[in-house]
Amino acid sequence: MIVVYTSPGCSSCRKVKNYLKDNHLRFIEKNIFNTLLNKEEIKYLISRTENGTDDIISKRSKIIQEDKVDIDEMSLNELCDFIVENPSILKRPIIIDDRNLQIGYDEEEIELFKKLKTISKCEGECPHFDTCGQIRKE
Repeated sequence: MIVVYTSPGCSSCRKVKNYLKDNHLRFIEKNIFNTLLNKEEIKYLISRTENGTDDIISKRSKIIQEDKVDIDEMSLNELCDFIVENPSILKRPIIIDDRNLQIGYDEEEIELFKKLKTISKCEGECPHFDTCGQIRKE
């Protein structure tokens, strides 16, 4: 199952949702402002990135700029707490399934979700089921 982390007013989020709907791909939408992320979910997202926090955190966000927050100096737990309290620092949309992670809307990259539609399942035997399987049940 595909999980899409979105926010209201995000045009890229709308594009992703429309693409998934148009291609009959089932997904769960999680609005990061209405559905609070938990620390385990945040750690899981970070673990799936290629470049760690640089991939999912916008260092240009208002709170980071105005408060001169240095996320590179935070421990993983401190960072997770900070994201829980300030979800607006996350880049959006974040699209994830058991094999792919994509940040933002990219027409070519989102095709991977479509191509893997028939083989992409996250069931109890998936090594990540304890984290993402439970997230998807919420």
